[in-house]
Amino acid sequence: MTADAPIADVPTAVVTGASSGIGAATARQLAAAGFRVILTARRKDRIEALAAELPHAEAYALDVTDRAAVDAFAAGLDRCDVLINNAGGAFGAETVATGDPADWRAMYEVNVLGVLHATQALLPALTASGDGTVVVLSSTAGHSTYEGGGGYVAAKHGAHVIAETLRLELCGQPVRIIEVAPGMVKTDEFATTRFRGDTAKAAKVYEGVAEPLSADDVADTIAWAVTRPSHVNIDLLVVRPRAQASNSKVHRTT
Repeated sequence: MTADAPIADVPTAVVTGASSGIGAATARQLAAAGFRVILTARRKDRIEALAAELPHAEAYALDVTDRAAVDAFAAGLDRCDVLINNAGGAFGAETVATGDPADWRAMYEVNVLGVLHATQALLPALTASGDGTVVVLSSTAGHSTYEGGGGYVAAKHGAHVIAETLRLELCGQPVRIIEVAPGMVKTDEFATTRFRGDTAKAAKVYEGVAEPLSADDVADTIAWAVTRPSHVNIDLLVVRPRAQASNSKVHRTT
């Protein structure tokens, strides 16, 4: 795609949760790959600052758990070729016996219903593009369990099932369904948010791990999957750091 291409001819990628971490990194990578990128997140100042850095980028303040707002956003788009369902998060690490149902509900709202809202609202445009792609950013938590992860694990299993089911239901339609499931990723906010601002607890998650994944590592994986030839569907791509063999087995030097 040339820099002076008419905006109507530039493929459009919508990225949810684009204000930080993997979402922001993915937006940068897709912009570099020639996409017009629509950045969505609740923190308007963050996405506006990022949009100012990128060619063909626009910022739209959006909470994916608000279905009416998502529908209004979708109605205002002139086209959508790629949807990156990145918005999500973990809240708390209590056991199933002690977990707060409010945390479970919040995780389900953003990780599952947020994916559902955005996908349902944009699917007509993705199909009309003739070559649409939906990416669901799940997690290795969506494929295996671990202690203290019950609510997040349940939510990410839900996101995984959305991708798996949608792929079956859209077979024969011009839309690919890609699931990218990262393992241990060190970002500025994920673990800190999970532990309610306790930076010491957040740091222990990565303690002794020489090279956990970065947001750029995951974004590079997403951009690669999205830019494969249109007949190639990366159904599921699990990406972990070399030090992590599973959710419960991690090599630590200390």
